[in-house]
Amino acid sequence: MQSRFWKDLAPVLNANGLHGVKIYVQTEGEIVHLSLEPGAILKAHKTPVNVAFYVLEGSATIAIGEEKQSFPKDTIIDSPKDIPHEVSNEGTENLRLLVIKMPKP
Repeated sequence: MQSRFWKDLAPVLNANGLHGVKIYVQTEGEIVHLSLEPGAILKAHKTPVNVAFYVLEGSATIAIGEEKQSFPKDTIIDSPKDIPHEVSNEGTENLRLLVIKMPKP
């Protein structure tokens, strides 16, 4: 059995109010714990695999293609591969979410 605490892992992203840590990396997929301070934005980008976002804390504003919507805690959002997506924290509290990529890009 393996376990890890996300705060103990080295970040892959740590700038401009964004903090990302890969908490699971295997051939079948990858999970990133992502934190955004109020006002922080993960700019629009594409991934070659489908992505699911799971909101752990706060409210996530997510744009996928031409659609943009805010989602509360405990919501799962699907983002198809090859379509630009952007995540922002337009709220006043910290936002934490899981970014799940299957298969691993």
